[in-house]
Amino acid sequence: MSEVKLDDKGLVPAIAQDINTGQVLMLGYMNPGSLKRTVEGTQVWFYSRSQEDLWHKGEVSGNYLNLREWYVDCDADTILLKVDPDGPACHTGEVSCFYTRMDDLPDEYTNTEGGPRVLDELFAVIKDRQREMPEGSYTAKLLSEGPSRVGQKVIEEAGEAALAAATGETDNLPAEIADLLYHTLTLMASVGVSPNAVWEELRARRG
Repeated sequence: MSEVKLDDKGLVPAIAQDINTGQVLMLGYMNPGSLKRTVEGTQVWFYSRSQEDLWHKGEVSGNYLNLREWYVDCDADTILLKVDPDGPACHTGEVSCFYTRMDDLPDEYTNTEGGPRVLDELFAVIKDRQREMPEGSYTAKLLSEGPSRVGQKVIEEAGEAALAAATGETDNLPAEIADLLYHTLTLMASVGVSPNAVWEELRARRG
């Protein structure tokens, strides 16, 4: 068999399993582009449904999934990735995303996308723009202007977020903070600072 079936959005679910322990680590989605990068390279790439772009797993945390083997199921509509992880697969710091045991039916169901891992996905997109520098990309243009210009944008966005909070315009605050986070990640990419260094600094300050 040499085919993989995609859903109506052009995606296929992919399960990552630790090749050393057999533990299921996480589930993500792949499109032909992310599968190609994964198989032709050494590390796993997913497709971010929230950002609608490729997502290099571990780009932010440094906890990459190193591909060793991959399989497709009998219906050719699910992929199994056997990986050697560099660290915890879950953004919470847990080894696996499947750490919550369920003993009964859930009290409620929610339908949501995004969440904390969106920063991981967003930084992967920024790094992708930095590598390819596509025409028409705001991120590529901003990066081409250098760290000084990106730093100015961070200052500008920080001021707008602070002003929105100070004046009580809290309806605008999520958008302003989102702008600030995006430009901060872009600044980090422009000077070669890994977000993992920031997370480690924050962990050191938890006490």
